[in-house]
Amino acid sequence: QVQLAESGGGSVQAGGSLRLSCEYTASTYCMGWFRQTPGKGRERVATFHVGGSLNQYIESVRGRFTISRDNAKKTLYLQMNNLKPEDTGMYYCAAGSGPGLCSTSEKFEYWGLGTQVTVSS
Repeated sequence: QVQLAESGGGSVQAGGSLRLSCEYTASTYCMGWFRQTPGKGRERVATFHVGGSLNQYIESVRGRFTISRDNAKKTLYLQMNNLKPEDTGMYYCAAGSGPGLCSTSEKFEYWGLGTQVTVSS
């Protein structure tokens, strides 16, 4: 069983930045961030798989968000810059066994409780 705990959410104005952190108890093949925004279901924000050379981002955040990991600290990060009101939502850290590309929520069986991000215009 993998446990995940997110932190770092908050309220910022458009154009601001936040860094989300997720402490995990064990590394898995797939790791990433998802969000649930008003009016939408849960969507993938940024994910990667162990051994992969590319981090995967949804188009709307590419160039603004960066996913990274510190294995020594067992912490996953999501640096979010130039935030927009449409980025508002609950952000979830996720981990899973895959296999293959970690591009859908079905590849992730472990989820944190989420951290709220609110961006005002």
